[in-house]
Amino acid sequence: FCRWRFTFYLYIFTYGVRFLKKTPWLWNTRQCWNGYPYQPLMPDLHYYYIVELSFYWSLMFSQFIDIKRKDFGIMFTHHIVTVTLITFSYVTNLTRVGTLTLCLHDAADVVLEAAKMANYCKYQKLSDLLFLTFAIVFIISRLGIYPLWILNTTLFELYEALGNFPALWVFNVLLVVLQILHCFWSYLIIKAAYKAISKGKVAKDDRSDIESSSDEEETVPRSKTPHSTVTTNGTGGANGTNGYLTGGTCSEEH
Repeated sequence: FCRWRFTFYLYIFTYGVRFLKKTPWLWNTRQCWNGYPYQPLMPDLHYYYIVELSFYWSLMFSQFIDIKRKDFGIMFTHHIVTVTLITFSYVTNLTRVGTLTLCLHDAADVVLEAAKMANYCKYQKLSDLLFLTFAIVFIISRLGIYPLWILNTTLFELYEALGNFPALWVFNVLLVVLQILHCFWSYLIIKAAYKAISKGKVAKDDRSDIESSSDEEETVPRSKTPHSTVTTNGTGGANGTNGYLTGGTCSEEH
């Protein structure tokens, strides 16, 4: 699972960057609202959305056949919010800012899945280095760039450009819920990173305990395996999103 997720995240993040660098709204977020709602749905944008939505639907369903953890409800909420956001933004043609959100969320997940693969291959130093890199990328992207770039344009620039309308409030509520989940996972990642630095390796992630046995998903070392661990998160954003890495389990993102 880690390998195919790494392959997917690497592909879709690369695709997103290549697509967005040709768009005016990457460099000026006010361009997200020019001509709205009469913005043409470009084939590349349509493909980007459909692939991302399909992937997050698969994550939501695979959670039920995965290791059940204490944060099952939070992860399920994350998947519901992500799928709802992608679908709602597509239906209401808020796709320009949607592409920014998706690409931003995929950045950290590439490093996360690479760290998990290194952990399974028992390259512990490489795994720890990748996990710490993931922690930095996640915190910068989800607690820094996301609110200052995405929330700023949806909460303020969108209102200035188009005024008040019902879809604006629904969209922003979902985006704020996503930010609350970012804060929760950032706290857990910081704890795991602190243990990694203080003890010389990534220790057990306190985020959740294994409640049944299986072979993948987010944080926490597997049962009592002697392997050291690395956490994971699940996002949109977007993932879009996002599980954290540890032990002998392959977590999901998100």
